[in-house]
Amino acid sequence: MTRPTAVVRLGLILLLIAPSGTAIAQDLPDPPRASFSNAETDLAARRALDSLAAAQQADGSWESGGFGKATSVTSLAVMAFLACGHVPGDDGPYREAIERGIAYVLDHQRPDGMLVSNTSHGPLYCHGISTLMLAEVVGMTPDPDLADRARDALAKAVELIVRAQRVPKSPDHAGGWRYQPGSYDSDLSVSGWQVVALRAARDAGCTVPSEAIDDALDYVRRCVEPRSGGFSYQAGRGGPNNPRTGTGILSLELCGEHASPEALAGGDYLMTHPPSWGSDYFFYEAYYCSQALFQLGDDYFLPYYRQLVPILLDRQDPDGSWFSPSGNDRTGGRNYCTAMGVLALAVEYRYLPIYQR
Repeated sequence: MTRPTAVVRLGLILLLIAPSGTAIAQDLPDPPRASFSNAETDLAARRALDSLAAAQQADGSWESGGFGKATSVTSLAVMAFLACGHVPGDDGPYREAIERGIAYVLDHQRPDGMLVSNTSHGPLYCHGISTLMLAEVVGMTPDPDLADRARDALAKAVELIVRAQRVPKSPDHAGGWRYQPGSYDSDLSVSGWQVVALRAARDAGCTVPSEAIDDALDYVRRCVEPRSGGFSYQAGRGGPNNPRTGTGILSLELCGEHASPEALAGGDYLMTHPPSWGSDYFFYEAYYCSQALFQLGDDYFLPYYRQLVPILLDRQDPDGSWFSPSGNDRTGGRNYCTAMGVLALAVEYRYLPIYQR
């Protein structure tokens, strides 16, 4: 793929943001390759980005299936571009699309800090995803004005996440999040987006209370299903599956619980449950499991990635997009599936700060 000048390819210098907010340079080794070529994955990602750019609405948004315009899918689309090395404020073929997408999300922040334009799936889904995107923008853009605006919005977004976590809940649900800021219960899916968003915000220099991370990790651990090692939808409820397990592993890994017994058991669970095209949450799984296993290390990541990528390469539509044939992913729409597919492919690129090991 053609890379913009401000960001360079694997093995060279990548600008990251330290917890203090100070830019630092990190040397990145070339990762072990799987059985497919750089050219194949690069071409698939580029075709998908072209498809996303063509699907963007005039106001900068991307639509989420039949649910209309959404900050969540808009943020996932923006992150897909970022994950392939294209950043706002730097010349490149997608600069305008990226900056318009970011502006759409920023323009839809409510006075209470909520980042949402479509609440059909529950506002905290949209909010967590958009908070994560803004944290990555702060960590990557060379444009100081955009970074300042994103940082201000990010601080308000984090405050809302923390307030929502502090709503009194029963012991099974304490520390997590659900669909609404005032929800009295929690689930791993919504909670995972908030955990990753908080971690990314902290890496971007935003103040995040340590107890918020600690309490969230306690909730994530309560979602482990001891017999299988997988992670359930809620503590003791819902049963394990691949996307939930990927969510649990990634939450633990990114928040400092590297190679914990729970994360390793989850990794072992995924090794015996390979990705399958057409499963209910194929693209949700592709996004979370590829990241989670990358954090666990190549012994877990490469076997899974070698199975996942051929599915994505084989199932990409002629226009470069992806669209799940069935299941819950399909309700999210083609833009959602395409953005998640790019983010899964792009884990090895390691451009997004949140993708760093």
